[in-house]
Amino acid sequence: MSSFRRQPAILTLLEVQGSASVIELATRFGVAGETIRRDLQALLKTGRIEKVHGGVRLREEIAEADYVQRLNENKAAKNAIGEAASALIEDGASVLIDSGTSSYYAARHLDRHSRLSIITNSLEVARETARSGRNRVYFIGGEVNNEYLSTFGVDTMAQVARYAPTVALLSIGALDPARGALDFHLDEANFKQAAAPLAKRVILLADSTKFDREALVHTLDFSQIHVLVTNKLVPAHFEDALSKVQVLIAQHTE
Repeated sequence: MSSFRRQPAILTLLEVQGSASVIELATRFGVAGETIRRDLQALLKTGRIEKVHGGVRLREEIAEADYVQRLNENKAAKNAIGEAASALIEDGASVLIDSGTSSYYAARHLDRHSRLSIITNSLEVARETARSGRNRVYFIGGEVNNEYLSTFGVDTMAQVARYAPTVALLSIGALDPARGALDFHLDEANFKQAAAPLAKRVILLADSTKFDREALVHTLDFSQIHVLVTNKLVPAHFEDALSKVQVLIAQHTE
């Protein structure tokens, strides 16, 4: 495995288990300790990892906050984005909704619709959308992740593949003009990568703090996204990358 492939794999491993030693990484990837040290030096220069006693870990800024904390971050912006996104949904549509917090706010506004078929792996989205009684809710099972209050894994991926939604409403952790849409959690990224091609239309939800933010896992290319709903004008250096994406600015008061 080349360093080009090994270094992202090291980041993924750190995201899953928190920290690792040089010896552990060398054994895991089947290379010499000196090779791993060179990889770690390169990753340290990017600012994505930091040294700890006995090894390295992801910098705290790169790790994502828990679900409840994230739900309350930029709440007004996320609610406005969710409301604008929900207005794009027609009655009778089938809607796949992921576990992101902006997606949760979009789900709350779907109670104004009727005859929807809502498909989700999020416990909170399922609970919220089941309340109105006007729409059908399909919960995708699997192993529950306590930090995301959602299901991920092999069973979840197998179940989501059975659906053919009209629209996918997907939140994202970060946006990069060269790398596209990024996320922090490998399983979450895998779910979105599986979900996006199933839908006729992909609507991405991202508040303005997501632009130029660092995240761990490449999730979607901009070519896979039909609509981006955000709360502020897109930075100028994103304009070329998003030239074929419909951008909708949700209005809200700070």
